[in-house]
Amino acid sequence: MGEESGGGLLSPLLLFAAMGLFMYALLIRPQQRREKQHRQMLSRIVKGDSVVTSGGIHGRVTGVTDDVLTVEIANGVRVKLNKSAVSSLQAPEGEKS
Repeated sequence: MGEESGGGLLSPLLLFAAMGLFMYALLIRPQQRREKQHRQMLSRIVKGDSVVTSGGIHGRVTGVTDDVLTVEIANGVRVKLNKSAVSSLQAPEGEKS
């Protein structure tokens, strides 16, 4: 009875490959891009920048080392944070548009 087709294994493999490319294009690559932008932003932080932490604390950077920032969150109140705790840089108050 019959002839067996060797193409039965090829179509599921193509489907999995297409799903893998789809996942990479829509999920993995954009996340890698966001992580790269965040690392670049963290490397550009300098004394005097206004930052917002991942916990929502706003402050002004008063000191920078390799991994630690000193941030003034109120007059005379300074805290030390890991750079990774910074979620965004704010425009200085004189430059807001």
